[in-house]
Amino acid sequence: MDLSMLTYDVRDGVATVTINRPERRNALNEAVLVELLRACEAVEADPAARVLVLTGSGDKAFSAGADLTPPGGDGFLAAHEKRGLLPKVFLAFSQIGKPTIARLAGHALAGGLGLVLACDFAIAADDVELGTPEVHRGLMPYMVLALLRRHVPRKKALELMLLGERISASEAVSYGILNKAVPRANLDAAIADYASRLKQKSAAILALGKHAFYRTEDMALADGLDYMRSQLSLNLLSEDAAEGVLAFVEKREPVWKDR
Repeated sequence: MDLSMLTYDVRDGVATVTINRPERRNALNEAVLVELLRACEAVEADPAARVLVLTGSGDKAFSAGADLTPPGGDGFLAAHEKRGLLPKVFLAFSQIGKPTIARLAGHALAGGLGLVLACDFAIAADDVELGTPEVHRGLMPYMVLALLRRHVPRKKALELMLLGERISASEAVSYGILNKAVPRANLDAAIADYASRLKQKSAAILALGKHAFYRTEDMALADGLDYMRSQLSLNLLSEDAAEGVLAFVEKREPVWKDR
């Protein structure tokens, strides 16, 4: 891919996508968001990429959120349409059929926190901070809030949104925003550990399970159970389900075909 705002690298089954604007604290502008969508499409289409790791360049910021550089004179409606890019990116990370991991070597704020929430897993250095500081600029984190409410208890979400104060990585773990906070020297090892364990699973079965997880998020219980029943039938028809059961009976490790 021809990218100017991101770097994209696939090694040993892991696609690493890096927001590469350290001079702007990896802020999200239109070009970054468009390239993130392209990167998600590339990972989805690449059988060599089994896990996506999203990170930011440098150790100052994973992403500081939206680029507050004054926009050009596109007009109100055009600007409104462009604001739809961020929710498209959030949805892309949930809809991609491969596990996604946010790697935080720096702070994640505003829309940057939204990217963390959009990933399936998130691991941070224990000295980073996270938050939604928009209220200090007379704004609210509207699109981030849609994800925040699905991760964080009600009153904690209101604290983050209305006070606009940062929280530590350890607090973010307790809120359910991060899976783990580790010493900075151990960050890459923790990412590699998660990626290694995910790569050992059937890619086809991971995709089925991930799609079902997000698809039923807002369903009523009865509807969700009915949908899950259909997904179980699909799962049982897969070649890898048959291989997994046979491997269990034969007391050996399964050999996945990703089908």
